[in-house]
Amino acid sequence: MTISWLERYTKQMGLIEHRQLIILGAGPAGLSAAIYAARAELKPLVITGMVLYGQASLTYAIENYPGFPNGIGGMQLGQLFEEQAKAFGAEFLFDEVQAVDLSKHPYTVSVSGGDYTTDALIIAMGANNKRLNVPGEEEFIGRGVSYCGTCDCRFYRDKDIHVVGGGDSALEEAIFLTRFAHSVTIIHRRDTFRAGPILENRARTNPKISFLLDSVVKEIRGHEGVDELLVENVKTGEKNIIPTDGIFIFIGHSPNTKFFEGQLEMEPGGTLKINELMETNKKGVFAAGEIADPHFRQVVTSAGMGAAAAISATRCLETMSCGF
Repeated sequence: MTISWLERYTKQMGLIEHRQLIILGAGPAGLSAAIYAARAELKPLVITGMVLYGQASLTYAIENYPGFPNGIGGMQLGQLFEEQAKAFGAEFLFDEVQAVDLSKHPYTVSVSGGDYTTDALIIAMGANNKRLNVPGEEEFIGRGVSYCGTCDCRFYRDKDIHVVGGGDSALEEAIFLTRFAHSVTIIHRRDTFRAGPILENRARTNPKISFLLDSVVKEIRGHEGVDELLVENVKTGEKNIIPTDGIFIFIGHSPNTKFFEGQLEMEPGGTLKINELMETNKKGVFAAGEIADPHFRQVVTSAGMGAAAAISATRCLETMSCGF
């Protein structure tokens, strides 16, 4: 179910609409929360943000989500989640959060189209791609610098490209990019990988993949697009200029917590601090998924956290203990 014309008119007139439960984010955590909350007849409003289905949507094939022995695309899995949530009565608003006020109850969520108040809030806004923060990175985004192999693969057909990172995402994307690129070189700051052994073996046995280990990118250079990388060996300090047609960066994610700084407690790594019930330090405010998960960051664990958050939110609404 999507937002009706009457609700849009209400927002355009500057009126504040109230909901029992608002879910921020439409990745695995937010969508799982929506399914559970909708089945509890809370009629949750899911504010999706501008990227549907979270970081999982950028994954070409998810092979470790239960029930899909042949794997499933991240976008396809997200669509199934959304269909299931809508079938139980969840509503979706394709809009971006502008501000969240947790200073008084009911809490206020502002989007570009207006304001909502809510008795309970589930925060599942995920995380953004980390940057290398080197010269040339910002300048060449979209012109040779990418953070999404699935999105940009076709621009690099028969090209020689580089992938930065040593985790599951980096190796998954590198393997996927060999479908299009002439060659893929993986640059990693260590000589061992954080990725699982199956992925590492696939990468090492792929004839299109080579490795540049114990190395970091110091600068990205080019003219119209990326032409070369300045790479430094972390053990010897030796620097080399390497020609390339493009660089894909997969070095982790930063939780999207900017709206909650000074309002909610956070862990040292920047994720929202929660207890075993997905509760933050504010009554009626819950968090799930990568925004509150410093350890696992998997689709299946995010979905489980979203379900737990919805169950906790349902209980607090039933017992009138969500900050009333």
